[in-house]
Amino acid sequence: MTSRDNRLAKWYFGGLASAGAACCTHPLDLLKVHLQTATTKARLSTTSGSGSASEMGLLANTRLIIRSQGVIALYNGLTASLLRQLTYSTTRFGIYEVLKQRISKNGQQISTFHSVILAGISGAAGGFIGTPADMVNVRMQNDIKLAADKRRNYRHAIDGLIKVYRYEGIKTLFNGTTMATTRAIMMTIGQLATYDKFKYLLMTNVPNIFDDNMLTHFTASTLAGAVATTFTQPLDVLKTRLMNASPNEYKSVSHCIGLLFKQSGFAGFFKGYVPAFIRLAPQTILTFVFLEQLRIKFGIRITSSSETIK
Repeated sequence: MTSRDNRLAKWYFGGLASAGAACCTHPLDLLKVHLQTATTKARLSTTSGSGSASEMGLLANTRLIIRSQGVIALYNGLTASLLRQLTYSTTRFGIYEVLKQRISKNGQQISTFHSVILAGISGAAGGFIGTPADMVNVRMQNDIKLAADKRRNYRHAIDGLIKVYRYEGIKTLFNGTTMATTRAIMMTIGQLATYDKFKYLLMTNVPNIFDDNMLTHFTASTLAGAVATTFTQPLDVLKTRLMNASPNEYKSVSHCIGLLFKQSGFAGFFKGYVPAFIRLAPQTILTFVFLEQLRIKFGIRITSSSETIK
């Protein structure tokens, strides 16, 4: 283990890294939301013509948004996205890191079982705490797809939270909590637990190539991003629909599932899979690259005697 391996991440590094990654990947997240909220009969409410979002690809949707709203529209809801990362990701990364450091010895690798359990607990907490910001994020991203008289026009994330609380009640702020929490559990397992395992396997089995370096961080995070996308896509589709729903549109989660299956079949649960992966892979890669750089440069250094030097 190199000297750089002997540094542990501080609890808030994950939130900072995720927020930095979100600044880079937000347009892809917006396009993913547009594809997920579309139905086979829905029409995009823009000035440039027709064509349902579900019938259009990623590039076509991008061109349509830029042509009708301008390039800046690809960053609609950025403040909510940042607020979401600073609540959701700070919580899940923070709890995971603190618990992992508590049960590991001298920063050594913990078992896969422990990683999965810790990631599940961390993801559940993060998903619940991040739901209000996530809900506002989905609404702000989806706004440009609506007719002008149907748009919510939140100025920023805090304005959205205040308006939802004032006009729709605190319960609405937690629309989709079940799906958001379940998705967060699977996402955290798919990202944090598998990233740790992939990184450990690479550094253990191919030490001459994979040291505690950028190549290792990039490779492990790419593999973790693929696992996380597969785990979470059906839950992400349901979460997005529930959060963007009008009052009483869905009676329950099971009603949303049944209606989606009736409208689009099994494939409907994987709507937006390609943009989700295209977005989640860079998000995961950038998050872990930023996190590792923060750890290497500003982390807590540990010694062989298990003492820590901050």
